[in-house]
Amino acid sequence: MRNMTRRDLVKTSAGMVAGMAAAAVPAGLAAAVHTVRRGRQAPRLRFAVIGMNHFHIYLMVDAVARGGGELAAVFVREPDLRAAFIERYPHARVVADERAILDDDAIQLVLSSIIPNERAPLGIRVMQHGKDFIADKPGITTLEQLAEVRRVQAETRQFYSIMYSERFESPGTVKAGELVKAGAIGDVIHTIGLGPHQVGLTERPEWFWDPDAYGGIICDIGSHQVDQFLFFTNSTRGEVVTSQVANYRHQEHPGFQDFGEFMLRGNGGTGYVRLDWFTPKGLGVWGDTRLIVEGTEGYLEVRKNIDIGGRDGPEHLFLVDGDGIEHLDCRDMELPYGPRIVDDVVHRTETAMTQEHCFLATDLALQAQQQATWLEGAPA
Repeated sequence: MRNMTRRDLVKTSAGMVAGMAAAAVPAGLAAAVHTVRRGRQAPRLRFAVIGMNHFHIYLMVDAVARGGGELAAVFVREPDLRAAFIERYPHARVVADERAILDDDAIQLVLSSIIPNERAPLGIRVMQHGKDFIADKPGITTLEQLAEVRRVQAETRQFYSIMYSERFESPGTVKAGELVKAGAIGDVIHTIGLGPHQVGLTERPEWFWDPDAYGGIICDIGSHQVDQFLFFTNSTRGEVVTSQVANYRHQEHPGFQDFGEFMLRGNGGTGYVRLDWFTPKGLGVWGDTRLIVEGTEGYLEVRKNIDIGGRDGPEHLFLVDGDGIEHLDCRDMELPYGPRIVDDVVHRTETAMTQEHCFLATDLALQAQQQATWLEGAPA
């Protein structure tokens, strides 16, 4: 032990934390996973999909399925989107109306990546029918929607959750969370979240350009970064220091926002976020998304999609501390979100994400969006 460096101790501690988490898995989940591995389905819950206007729905379905959920039914309005979904999940029962899902007492959970400004009203209907709801981000697009969702959630005691895939479905970010919890960089004091995206990656529907439909760039993309800021600084309160948006290159779509930035202050640290739709095609991926977590004894950087320094693949984590610089390839990290969210639905716990964290991340993103100054020099 005397010859072990601080980093060795941190790694050992992180492994112990993961081991204890595995040991703490409820017996029901362990049995279900064991049964599935032996080839027999033993679903822990039945879930459904209502609306899929963003491909994140596939990440959401796969995560809940990994946790032991069984996809029971789907309602999608658009024929082309429905056909693509059924091609991937042919066992899902297609229904002609969302009411067939809402009125089905055997379905406990509903997932949706419907057009963003329709997610809160749908989630309210889901909760009022006694089911839990998971929305793609942004799960809520106005402060008025947030107030109504809070009211119905408190009244029904159902979960209204938002899947922040940049944290839950990023192995590098999951590993960074383990290292921070183990004390690898001391006390966290600051985060930087960079969320560049590429407009021309796919053909964009009309609602994509309408800020009333998607909520604005900070509400939309920025909600990922607010979630990570709160998580890594362990903040339970926060405020927006400043925020600004612009439309620099897409004047053919008035009101569209292709740039945004804001600063946050929490009771556990501070944070800066930058977002844009300027990723060039030459990068080869949809965006060089990055997370930097600054601590009192070192820092972490997660390169989620690509390392432009030349290393292959996504999910690169860099740890810099008193012992030097270390690179970790995190592609093989297990993702705990699916089992945790299913466990929360079954046991009424909050292990994947607390309801208050979900609402606080949304609240701060919406405040930053609402308060944002339109940058001078950028056509309004």
